[in-house]
Amino acid sequence: MKDVPFEKAIENLEKIVDELEAGDFPLDTSLKKYEEGIKLARLCQEKLDKAKEKIETLIKKDEGLFEKKPFTE
Repeated sequence: MKDVPFEKAIENLEKIVDELEAGDFPLDTSLKKYEEGIKLARLCQEKLDKAKEKIETLIKKDEGLFEKKPFTE
């Protein structure tokens, strides 16, 4: 699941939320969908955290210029 692009993960998560809100599934199916949704939400958060770290590597210098520093994982 780690290889799923952020946009696809969000799309899948939104679909699961819509399906769960409709309430058309038996309890077991709803629980499985909920678990999948939690995994997707965590994946999205991880990807957002990594993007934030990359953005934070830009450090403001004098005169409004930015210096890019290498990002280390």
